[in-house]
Formats: sequence, structure tokens, C-alpha cells
Amino acid sequence: MNFHRLFLIYGAAFTIMGLSNAVIPILPELADLSNLYSGGLASSMLFSAYFLGALGTMLPSGILADKFGNLKFIGLGIILTAISGLIILLSENLWILLIARLIEGFACGAFLPAAFTMLSKLRNPGRYIGEFVFLFNGGLAAGAFLSGMLADTYLKGAIVIFTIIAFLLTIYLISKYRGLVDPESKGKEDIFKVPENSDLFRKPYREIKELLNRGNSGLWLSSFLLNGAIGVLVAYYPDYSFGTITKAQLGISISSLYVCTMVASLIGGHFKVNEKTLIRIGMGFSALGVLFAIKYPLFGFSSLGGGAGVATVGFALAVARMNADRGLAMGLFNTTIYAGLSLAPIIAGLFTDVMSFEKLFIANGCILAGTLILRE
Repeated sequence: MNFHRLFLIYGAAFTIMGLSNAVIPILPELADLSNLYSGGLASSMLFSAYFLGALGTMLPSGILADKFGNLKFIGLGIILTAISGLIILLSENLWILLIARLIEGFACGAFLPAAFTMLSKLRNPGRYIGEFVFLFNGGLAAGAFLSGMLADTYLKGAIVIFTIIAFLLTIYLISKYRGLVDPESKGKEDIFKVPENSDLFRKPYREIKELLNRGNSGLWLSSFLLNGAIGVLVAYYPDYSFGTITKAQLGISISSLYVCTMVASLIGGHFKVNEKTLIRIGMGFSALGVLFAIKYPLFGFSSLGGGAGVATVGFALAVARMNADRGLAMGLFNTTIYAGLSLAPIIAGLFTDVMSFEKLFIANGCILAGTLILRE
């Protein structure tokens, strides 16, 4: 892969994730800007809109990227990110902000399957996927950190930074468009040409059924549960730890999740072991992290992040070796990630009235540890 393509993919991963997380620390303040609604409901709507947008577009984008070219969807993700950032900067209306967050989710859904597909086709995919996951989580950490640091000076300061970067990437994409797209487009149909047959989604539907068969079910379930464990811990730990640790300690602990994921994914991509071993190592450290976080938040979040980084590289390599269209398989893989992040906290919330947070975290860790006995 030439430098320009790799730069675009890596830069987009950092920027798209950075903008998505730059909104999180200031959700209550963004909700209060609107004269229509404020409070917890508005904040949760702004939080969930992004994940719903991403969840709903991962699989269709992966299917369409196989047909029309991955770089087109990488470019679409960058452009939609720039548009959503600009809307958030200029608007204070809750409904417009919700639309912007949905567009952010669409951008992520268009970008991730295509990016994973392109990197998985390289000669040393473990290395490139590891670097990609490193920058992916680097963007998440930078977005949350800069947003918190700049909020008192200018509420949308971090959003300004990542929106500017998104527009710079858009300019770069346009300036290098022919050199980026032409090599990949050989043998591809024109993006505006409608296929003559009706097999565009019929064939992927058959492949999805095959990918979801019993032999692969353990992989999809493990990916869902790993990201679900992360979602549950991040969503409920602030309430669990209220009054026992400071906000600074909480912020450092949660940030360690992303930092350790970055480092572990970079190292994991260079391990000379098969993907099943990577997944088992990652899931084991992640399960321990969830349990240790109950008493030792910094150590627990760090272990969870490190395990998640190694396991994600293993998952991506395993999916890349499946006998299916690469974009479709990567779309399904990323769907399990966002399904876990968005749905698991909701499911866990159903039990908060009958279980303490501590028992909820113990159950979460035990369920995650249970994936180690799955045969496939």
C-alpha cells in the first residue's frame, strides 16, 4: 500500500474517533444549550445517536464497499465526519445536534469495515491492523482528554480541532483522489451504475447466514461480550465510584483503558502466534481487568484495555481468514463491536434495581471469562 493511502486511513481513524469522543465529556452542556430540552434524557439521546448511526450502517457499508471499492467509503467517512463536526460547531438546537451525531455514526459505519478490509489484505496484516487500532484508540483518548481540558476555555474547543483536521483530510483526499482511487477501481463497476441483476444483497444475505453458522458463533459472541463489558464498565463506573475516588482519578483510570488498548494492539500485531491464541490471551486479561476494577480501578481498566487491544487484533485476523467477501465479514465484525458497546449497557441497566453495581461487575467479568471455554 502506498504512503498516501496509509496516511489517509490512519489519519481518518484518529480523527473520526477523536471527534466522536470529544462530545462525550460535554454532553450535559451541549444538551443545555438548547431551549427545548435539557437533562439526562437529552444527554443520553446525544450519546446514543452516534452508536445507533454506526450500528445501523456497519454491515450495509461493508457489503457495498465490496461492490464499489473500499476507498470510496473511506472517503465518504471522512467527508461525513467533517460535515457533522461543522454542524455541531454551528448549532445549539438539540434536534440538529442529534442529526449531526447520527451523521457521525454513519461516517464511522462507512469507514471502519472498508479500512479493516484494506489493511487485512496487506502482506503483514497483523502489523497494520495493530497500528490502526493504536490510532483508533489514540483518537478516543485524545478526544476525551482535549474536550475536558478545553471545556472551561471554550466548550466546543476539541470539536473545533478535530473538525479542522477532518476538513484538512478532505482536502488531501480531493487533491490525491485520482492516485488513490484509480488503482483500486480497476475491475470495479462504476459507483453510480446500478447492477443489472438483483444479486447485490441476495448473495451477501446467503454469506451472512454462512458466517453466522455454529463454527463462527463463538467469535461473534466473544467480540460482542468483550465490547459489551467495556461499555458496561465505562457506563456505570462513575456512579459506582461516586464519593470513593476523585473525578481526576476516575478520568485517569478510564483514560488508561484507551492508552493500554493502544499499546497492546501495537505490540499484539507483532506477536508470532495465531489469532486464536491472541484472542484467548486478550479475553483472559480483559476478564481479570473487569474483576480487578471493582477495587483497583487504575489496574483494572488498564488490564481491560490491554486485553481488548490484543483480542481485537486477533478478531480482525480471524475474520480476514474467513471464506467470504472481506468487506462483508469486516462489516459484521464491526457490527458486533458496536452492538456490544450500545446494547450491553442497556441490558445491564435492567438489573440495576435488583443487583448492586459490584455484583453487576462480577457477573460481567465471569461472563467474559466464560468465553475462554468456547471451543471455536
